[in-house]
Amino acid sequence: MNLNNEEIKSLIPHREPFLFVDTCEIITPGKYGKSEKLFKKDEYFFKGHFPGNPIVPGVIIVEAMAQTAGIVVSYKLREYNEKSVLFMSVNKAKFRKPIMPNDKVTFAVRFLNSVRDVYKFEGICFKDEIKVSEAEFSAMITYK
Repeated sequence: MNLNNEEIKSLIPHREPFLFVDTCEIITPGKYGKSEKLFKKDEYFFKGHFPGNPIVPGVIIVEAMAQTAGIVVSYKLREYNEKSVLFMSVNKAKFRKPIMPNDKVTFAVRFLNSVRDVYKFEGICFKDEIKVSEAEFSAMITYK
């Protein structure tokens, strides 16, 4: 299932300028998916990170992986309208190569395990099919 921007917005609460996923492919609902993002040269954070040598901040890369996982889980749980996916932890984050303005990247996330309502995922970011970063992270799903 390939989701566009509006379909993504129906699954997670993030909005511009803090939505870092343009499209998402749900490969296995709740378990595995990939998203893409084109980091345009006019992204708000490039002004300060870093002037004259802009790169995408690591925290935004991790956030994009987490948003992708949130979409993958929320797609599986879409029958529950009143839910939130809350970021809990980040581990083993590595940043191997910078992401620059006008770079298009792919975020691949894979479910590792869950305990009650806490889900743990592994994320990898690719630029031109080269791994540029990775992390493990967890999030809690709450129901209202």
